[in-house]
Amino acid sequence: MTAAFVLGINMAVAGIFAVAFAVLAVMNRSARGAWWLALGCGMGLVNIGLEFLLRQQTDPVPVSIGIFLVYLSALSFVLIGIARHYRAEPPWIAMTAVWLVAILLVPVVFSMTYGSPARSILYQLPYFAMQGLFGVAIWRSGRRQALDLLLIVLQAAAAIFYLLKPLFAMIVGPAASPQDYIMSTYAAISQSGTVVVLVATGLVLLLVTMRDTTAEMVARSETDPLSSVFNRRGFEHHAETALAREGDMVLIAADLDHFKQINDNFGHAAGDGVIARFAAVLADTAPAEAIVGRVGGEEFAVLLPAAHLSDGRLYAEAVRNAFAAIELPNLGIDYRVSASFGVAQWMPPESLSDLLHRADTALYRAKAGGRNRVRVALGDLSSTTTFGVA
Repeated sequence: MTAAFVLGINMAVAGIFAVAFAVLAVMNRSARGAWWLALGCGMGLVNIGLEFLLRQQTDPVPVSIGIFLVYLSALSFVLIGIARHYRAEPPWIAMTAVWLVAILLVPVVFSMTYGSPARSILYQLPYFAMQGLFGVAIWRSGRRQALDLLLIVLQAAAAIFYLLKPLFAMIVGPAASPQDYIMSTYAAISQSGTVVVLVATGLVLLLVTMRDTTAEMVARSETDPLSSVFNRRGFEHHAETALAREGDMVLIAADLDHFKQINDNFGHAAGDGVIARFAAVLADTAPAEAIVGRVGGEEFAVLLPAAHLSDGRLYAEAVRNAFAAIELPNLGIDYRVSASFGVAQWMPPESLSDLLHRADTALYRAKAGGRNRVRVALGDLSSTTTFGVA
């Protein structure tokens, strides 16, 4: 298999991935980094085109320098794309350092004897450094799922491959000249390794991008855009998952007091603002593992895992006091708004629906008792065993 044939395969693969990432970027604007990945693959196409052009050159140095810098540009764009996808800041300082070293190496490398070990090592060093930053960027993002770890391993393997290329050149012998590179055994080995790395990395990157894009789409479908907490569908899905794990849990049902009057007197924009502020208080006061959802117009529910009835009551009281103290002049509301709460301890094997019903029953008692208060339901017993905290 000649190097020219392998280069043709590389060109086709780079083109396919460039189109795939571009389509992904167009179809889903939330696919962070997809355009950069497409640009990186596109630069890979340019690089391969220059490899074919090199054979026709009388003076190979200008095109050789172009190949060197274009490929480094391709790696840089892919690195930016990976960092963007993982919601991390690209390592600009490290990237700049690699580029400065690469530019300083240009007059040194291209004045050395072609095919010499020293030239080969210096030529590959910027690639090794830039490729190594791929794995660093992914690792620093904190993502540790299987595909993320596989991608890190692939980047480490690719970085090591650049260091091994000079060794391959020493074993099989380098090309006689830059123009003869495309016909050499070393080129065939080098480009074959490149296509393996390219295909593996591209496929895993696509899988990671599709996985995370799908997760974001699911999250959006389960999130209430006004309050930024779960909608009813999302709340029920995550709450039922939590109940399936069993353990002590408490559910708090909450409802804004006299909300219709807010809409009637101050307008729906003010009402939306109140909902958003109340949801923020619920979320900010809740522990990290809590599941917070807007389950109706002005109705909310919070599931506290690993909690007892007293924990739920204290949480509800904390939210009630914090929200009742908020002034809302920016919404045009000239009085403080309050909320009422019902708290119920989960009693296995009851369903989420039954738990919500008991919490709602306690909430209705809070409303009937004067609003702006907490009522705690003790199981599904009669009202005589339900007490409230004003």
